[in-house]
Amino acid sequence: MDPTVYNVFLGIAAVLIAVGFALLTWRVIVGPDSMDRVLGNDAITASLQCALALYICWTLDTTVVNVMMVIALLGFIASISVARFRKRDGSL
Repeated sequence: MDPTVYNVFLGIAAVLIAVGFALLTWRVIVGPDSMDRVLGNDAITASLQCALALYICWTLDTTVVNVMMVIALLGFIASISVARFRKRDGSL
């Protein structure tokens, strides 16, 4: 594949991921209830993994794979712990 076309595709993907980050951050800040905020945080961790995968594709540097594994594990543990200990909004 032509490197110019490859870089254009990766640039488009980077812009889409950046827009996704902005929308997800808005959802976490404004979310009408706590479950929207939790889902936004989970989606942010998934998008961060996508951004790191895009970085790997762009630079061909695989040293961040361990970081991706840690982010995946922390996102999973955070989602499970929130699902386990979450109370309904407005309840004491």
